[in-house]
Amino acid sequence: MIPTIAQVALPVPLHKTFDYLIGNDMPVVGGRVRVPFGKQYKIGIVTALADQSAFPLTQLKPINAVLDDAPLWAPALYKLLNWASRYYQYPLGDALATVMPGSLRKGKPAHRERERVWQLTEAGKDQPITALTRAPKQARILTMLRSGAMAHSDLLDSDLTAAVIKTAEEKGWIDIVQNVRAKPWMPNYRVVEDKPTPNHEQALAVATINASPEFGCYLIEGVTGSGKTEVYLNALEPVLARGQQALILVPEIGLTPQTINRFKRRFNVPVEVMHSGLNDTERLNAWLAARDNEAAIIIGTRSALFAPFKSLGIIIVDEEHDASYKQQDSFRYHARDLAVMRGHEENVPVILGSATPCLESLHNAKTGKYHHLTLSIRAGNAIKAKHGVLDIRGLYLEAGLSAPLIAEMRKHLSDGNQVMLFLNRRGYAPALMCHECGWLAECKRCDAYYTLHQQSNELRCHHCGTQRPIPHQCGQCGSTQLIGVGVGTEQLEAQLATLFPEFKTIRIDRDNTRRKGSLEAYLDAIHNKEYQILIGTQMLAKGHHFPDVTLVALVDVDSALFSNDFRAPERLAQLFVQVAGRAGRASKPGFVLLQTHHPEHALLQSLIHKGYDCFASEALIERQQANLPPYSFFALFRSEANHSEQVEQFLQQVRTILDASPVPDDDCAVMGPAPAPLPRRAGRYRWQLIFQAPNRRMLQQRLSAALPAIRQLPLSKKVRWSLDIEPQDMS
Repeated sequence: MIPTIAQVALPVPLHKTFDYLIGNDMPVVGGRVRVPFGKQYKIGIVTALADQSAFPLTQLKPINAVLDDAPLWAPALYKLLNWASRYYQYPLGDALATVMPGSLRKGKPAHRERERVWQLTEAGKDQPITALTRAPKQARILTMLRSGAMAHSDLLDSDLTAAVIKTAEEKGWIDIVQNVRAKPWMPNYRVVEDKPTPNHEQALAVATINASPEFGCYLIEGVTGSGKTEVYLNALEPVLARGQQALILVPEIGLTPQTINRFKRRFNVPVEVMHSGLNDTERLNAWLAARDNEAAIIIGTRSALFAPFKSLGIIIVDEEHDASYKQQDSFRYHARDLAVMRGHEENVPVILGSATPCLESLHNAKTGKYHHLTLSIRAGNAIKAKHGVLDIRGLYLEAGLSAPLIAEMRKHLSDGNQVMLFLNRRGYAPALMCHECGWLAECKRCDAYYTLHQQSNELRCHHCGTQRPIPHQCGQCGSTQLIGVGVGTEQLEAQLATLFPEFKTIRIDRDNTRRKGSLEAYLDAIHNKEYQILIGTQMLAKGHHFPDVTLVALVDVDSALFSNDFRAPERLAQLFVQVAGRAGRASKPGFVLLQTHHPEHALLQSLIHKGYDCFASEALIERQQANLPPYSFFALFRSEANHSEQVEQFLQQVRTILDASPVPDDDCAVMGPAPAPLPRRAGRYRWQLIFQAPNRRMLQQRLSAALPAIRQLPLSKKVRWSLDIEPQDMS
């Protein structure tokens, strides 16, 4: 029987599909259709075809247009997307729309236009070049095409613009000879760079991974500078030789340029990037290049995980511990976990690499779910950095810098080396205070203080984005004695210019790397030794290779030592090791210094004297004793509204539903409701509730049973609420 009904998932916050009548064009499951929805039209994905509906046919509207004649995703990836929607309890239509390029969400064709090839017309051949002295670019087109036809992209690569090409076409000098598709990359594949000889640990890791082209998850725990990327490159070689493609995930956009260059130097294959910095056209082209096998390697941030591939052969997740792999709003998926799921569905190997693997991955390795490979030797002549702790109790600090640290910096700088200072606080100071009465400038919309940004002469709330000019007087007593409290990267930069006027300082944080290409320009300048002192927040700690940095100092670790988040010790340990790894990566010995008021702290002592492995083992024991992840699984209900009572009442009702378990004594627990760590943000009161289960299956069973009732609560329409499965940020 020919189907007459299409079930369509639409990008709306409803956990259901909608039935539409099929017209003359038959849609395909996994393809897009344009359908009427209320008074507008929406682009949806067909999830099923049927010959009957639960609604009378007279109530159903017809499909307006069928946009695809083939599914957007291959069966394995489409199955994964459906699973992820269910697991993260997010509407399927919204989830599918989230992972599509923006151009496809707008209804544009899911195929790339063929490459245009231009040639001279008879009029163009007769046009004298000497007559175009006032139009040099038009003359240049004619000159180039007299040597033969050229592709449109080649003309653009020669610094000619589309407008110039169009002008030449309108004058009748050039026309299109043919449309061609991109050439396949496989016949020309080869390794174009001399490979360094791997050490025995690298060779063992590569041999283990390459032993089978089928699914297996390999956790590479390699100290910073141990050559994890070299292992990735060697693991890619047989994959590319088979004509298969590779997906490489990196945590930050800033890491993509150097990663791209590393892979391009090794292989003469087309490499595409996918990240949030691309416009819609660039993102769609990369998406299509992966799907049509025009790209051999895709490198991208977490959203690149959902790129379709013609023939995927391997997935690599670099810096797998990084928190940015977890989407923090809307479709709250974890790219690392889904990468492992995708590898399983596509039956290809998955590599997770890090110097500081997350405790969940280490637990999976210890229980045999992952193959655990270690790289303990720094590559080449690199010597392991030495560590030191500076007890700054009672010491005078200049913008957070102690005299011993300043002296150590001067020593390394005088030897012609670079120094990196790490401070994970943007702005000039974390707060503005009145010296007379102690008043603090507080955001009126959040339970938080304004951050002082002196360069832009304003106060900013880093939680809601509110900005205001720096006041001239205290808001309480009228005094003009206003001072910054604490130290931020701006203040540190200003102080270093005074302490070391003979050396150039560069600050790399979110404030001064907003412009496109600015981070890449700064990194190039650092490699060229234009700057001797580097100041950075967390974005500078990840994956960058600075061969001339011999001293790394963590200016303030105390703020991270005491936290109400159970993951805080793990994150501090990872940050310490990652930052320390920036020192002594070449033949020069490195030195790492930590400034602290608590040198006796157990976490610091464990890290410095025993290393990350020992810390992780101790932390896993503590997690097990406390029944915390990875020994249990969390779901976090967040809720906010203009009135605190509404939010508390809603979550109390949620708790009542969750407590009504159909299975008594199933080891599940409900904690809360309680105010969030930041109780008020952007004028809205925030509460949260934690549901804890002993395993993923129980977590899903209980939530799936409870959520329909929760969505029917009258207060669910009056408050803004969300559900985060396995949250990484408890705030």
